[in-house]
Amino acid sequence: MELHNLKPAEGAVQKEGKRVGRGEGSGKGGTSTRGHKGAKSRSGYSKKLGFEGGQMPLQRRVPKFGFKNINRKEYQGVNLNKLQELVDKGIVKKEVTLETLIENRLAHKNDLVKILGNGELKASLKVSVHKFTASAKAAIEAAGGEAINL
Repeated sequence: MELHNLKPAEGAVQKEGKRVGRGEGSGKGGTSTRGHKGAKSRSGYSKKLGFEGGQMPLQRRVPKFGFKNINRKEYQGVNLNKLQELVDKGIVKKEVTLETLIENRLAHKNDLVKILGNGELKASLKVSVHKFTASAKAAIEAAGGEAINL
């Protein structure tokens, strides 16, 4: 390594940006690469989200309808046949809790869980979750089990 073959590390030297508005002789004077007139040529310009050049924007043109209920509670549904599958696989013996459903990926930890009445339940289970449909509750109790609301 000699003084004549030293060079900076890769990526250490960055090219300077173009200097605009520094006189006609620079080739970037006058309008400073912004063109003539219009909003884009003015200082302080920033394109507003959804702006269509003065034309009525799409989000104002389309009709509005309905509403979103801010108090809505979304439940994760689990059918009776899924509970029966857990019993058949030997994962569950007598009791089904929220933790059991989370471990078996039938629900996430922050979900509200509702047992739905689709399928058949033969095993006698003590099920404790947030909600039950009427048919699911009847099926669990008919099988000799217990439905507990959390």
